Formats: sequence, structure tokens, C-alpha cells
Amino acid sequence: MLSKARIKQIHSLEQKKYRRQEGVFVAEGHKLVGELLTAGHNPVYLCHTAQWKMPVARHLSCPIDIISEAELKSASLLQHPQQVLALFPLPEWELPEVGIATEHLLLALDGVQDPGNLGTICRLADWFGIEDIVCSAETVDIFNPKAIQATMGAISRIRVHYTNLTEYLSNASRHGAPVYGTFLDGTNIYERPLTPHGIIVMGNEGKGICKEIEQLVSDKLFIPNYPQSRPTTESLNVAMATAITCAEFRRRK
Repeated sequence: MLSKARIKQIHSLEQKKYRRQEGVFVAEGHKLVGELLTAGHNPVYLCHTAQWKMPVARHLSCPIDIISEAELKSASLLQHPQQVLALFPLPEWELPEVGIATEHLLLALDGVQDPGNLGTICRLADWFGIEDIVCSAETVDIFNPKAIQATMGAISRIRVHYTNLTEYLSNASRHGAPVYGTFLDGTNIYERPLTPHGIIVMGNEGKGICKEIEQLVSDKLFIPNYPQSRPTTESLNVAMATAITCAEFRRRK
């Protein structure tokens, strides 16, 4: 049986301050929980309905409750609960040295606010083999329940860091790493030479890349619409723009 104290704890984890205070985050659903368990992440608590089956769960040492659909619904942070809910420790990732961007491709996010966008960008990074995402302090927390669900398990393989992004990019530039960013006045991405390494900066949904960080971008890129003479939407969603940009970098490689 699921206790009222446990339900209260789970719901409190919607807020960042309680996630940091307790050092855990909520993961729900067979896909997300399954990916985390398979990758070797051990939960501190797990509850599931009788219908949920996963062999690896038999070896867990954490408290486990088998609960009813009604109990799961009362605890779940989702509109449509998905058989299993778990609490995992917040991982501790070391910020990558700036020199890594002279050999590998990194993503940097400047003030992305929508948790769904952040989770989707995490999935895209996973798909295109980008293992580190460096975020400004203003970027939404990746362990926000909506963000973590949107990763669809990619968070088990991708490291998301929060730091002073201006300082980080400045140091990367001094180490010789190219810094790319998407702008409406940039050069056509399909015509610009691209390196297989560096940092790709994506900006806020409404304001784009801030002026302070824009000054650190060495290569301004533009994703053209087709045909360019045709009236079209004002801009692309940041996750869509990230997908197009990453795909073009990997195509060149």
C-alpha cells in the first residue's frame, strides 16, 4: 500500500528546491524507468502495478510497493500514469573541460525555458552522439518532471550541466574551440564550412541567444526556409532548429 507520506514526497518533487533537498527525481513509465534501470541507475524507491514486469527489477535492493491503478494515479505526476514510478538519485556530473570542444561536439543552451523542449533536445543529443549539454543557469532544470519524461530515457546516457555559460564559452574560445549559433542574420548553414567539433549554442524560445553570448559566437548560422521568397512562419521551435543543426553537422562528418 502506498502511504500518504510517500505520495506527499513524490508530489513535492515537482519543485526544484525539494529535488535538490532530497537529492532525488521522479521517473515514470516503462520506457523511462526501464532505460534508467538497464543503464545501471539504482532507484531509492519504486512502485508499480501488478501488470508491470521487468526482470532487472528483481535484483533491486530499494523499497518496492506493488500498488493498484488508483494508488498509482494518486501518486503520479502524469495525466495518464504508466504502470511504474521510481525515485532515482540525482546524478553528479563533472562539467566537461573546455578543451574537449576542440575534439568533440557539444551543445550549449542559453535560457531554454520549456521543459518539453529541453527533454527533446536531450533526446536529439543522444541520437546524434553528443554526450554533453552545457546550460546557462537560466535554463530549465532537466530533472523537472516534464523535462525528464520528454527525454524518453536519453538522460541515462546524456550529461546535462549548469554553469556560467558566458564564462564557459569564453574559455572555450580561448582554447581554440569554434562556437556556433543560429541567427536570422547568419550564413546559410548548408553553405558554411562546419567542423566535426566545437560548441553549438541554441537560445531562448522567445529571445534567442542573448547579446552577451552572441559576442562569443564565432560562426553565425542561419537555417533557410524553402523557397526563400515564400512567406513563412517567423521562426522554428528551438528543438526543431537543434535537430536540423545537429543533423547537418553530423552529415558533414
